[in-house]
Amino acid sequence: MTTALETQLEFTKLGSRIGAEIRGLDLSQDLPDEVVAQIRHALNQHKALVFREANIRTDEEQVRFASRFGPLTKAHPTVASVDGAENVLPVDSEDGSANTWHTDVTFVLNPPQASTLRSVIVPAYGGETLIASSAGAYQDLPTELRNFADTLWAIHTNDYDYAVPKNLEHAGAEERRKVFTRVKYQTAHPVVRVHPLTGERGLFIGGFAQRLRIVGLSNTESRDILRLLQAYITRPENVVRVSWEPNQLVLFDNRITQHYAPSNYDDQPRKLNRVTVAGDIPRGVEGTQSQAIEGDSSHYSQIVAVGSEVASVGTGG
Repeated sequence: MTTALETQLEFTKLGSRIGAEIRGLDLSQDLPDEVVAQIRHALNQHKALVFREANIRTDEEQVRFASRFGPLTKAHPTVASVDGAENVLPVDSEDGSANTWHTDVTFVLNPPQASTLRSVIVPAYGGETLIASSAGAYQDLPTELRNFADTLWAIHTNDYDYAVPKNLEHAGAEERRKVFTRVKYQTAHPVVRVHPLTGERGLFIGGFAQRLRIVGLSNTESRDILRLLQAYITRPENVVRVSWEPNQLVLFDNRITQHYAPSNYDDQPRKLNRVTVAGDIPRGVEGTQSQAIEGDSSHYSQIVAVGSEVASVGTGG
């Protein structure tokens, strides 16, 4: 008879740089600590994990699974949660599609360490989620550009609605934008972030860094440099394309990835529910922490001490 201690998860790689999947692991169960530790190890290695036939069918089950990796954030700093579930954010095609490359909630001081997405309504075609490795991008940089990026800091803000580009607006877009920006946030983050568990360096930029600037540079210089660095993140070899099916959950490391949801499913409904795990304050290569410039996000997320998410594996969360 196989015991929990003998359980060895087998993830199948989806790409050489990012992504792995497993089928039939019942995430609705009270997973043994050893299994959670293996999932954490796989997340550190692959950065994005796809759980097919995951057997998570309710928000409560998703919340319980996500909480095994640390304390949870609220659903969002400004956007309402699912009714009766303060940790669950609806990612609904009725509100627009997130078809801009971004890392979740980087406009606050301590963005989530990890995000879970659960399929609720899946279109018959299209609707994938693209996830990119910012560590792979950093490694691709020429040495001179890598050394330059190590010194840079960028200001991230929520002062625009990345989910509804003006050329794709639909009914309710303006009201959603008002809600999204009802509290303004600005935070200075290192352009190169050091992952607190693996020590890897990754480019920490994305959509929320595109609307302002790199500290010390002009807007024009900032746009050019951010566009150059962003192009490395979205190289095909750094991207895994995750297709959605019913009864599926995706877990990705928000500290060292970006993601994008292409609007390629016409008018079909698409709904995922998101639960995010609270994170630490980012640090650059010199160990300097990010600094909040505008907006207090303490109501949204507690600050997690580096390494405490490892300890949380043993709590039974």
